[in-house]
Amino acid sequence: MAYDLTTGDGDSALDERLSNELDRHNFAAVGHDDLRELTVKVEDDGELVAGLSGWTWGTCAGIGMVWVREADRAGGWGARLLAAAEEAARERGCRQVLVSSFTFQAPEFYARHGYTEFARSPDLPVEGEADVHFLKLL
Repeated sequence: MAYDLTTGDGDSALDERLSNELDRHNFAAVGHDDLRELTVKVEDDGELVAGLSGWTWGTCAGIGMVWVREADRAGGWGARLLAAAEEAARERGCRQVLVSSFTFQAPEFYARHGYTEFARSPDLPVEGEADVHFLKLL
């Protein structure tokens, strides 16, 4: 057999295959196959104002990305996105939400909304910054 090991900048087919293989393994391991994407968005005349994307699986929800258009950042949209995502997670049977935020993004925002820091990855993405990991019990 001739095995080839390659490194690349991106491979969407590989990402999809890995996700499918890991999902199959994980679902069998825990007996839950209810992994679902979760999105919340705010639009104004078809223009995106704010959005949140993440997932729910079993008792947990995870937030992957939150963004609010710069002109609307003082309008409370971030809090409304979180509240809507948390409500959807509760409706799906989740009891906790996970999220991470770089120190130069919005860790204080999550702390103000009841998220508790449980870990920190230092010097990420660069020296002097960190990725802060939060948990909120619903």
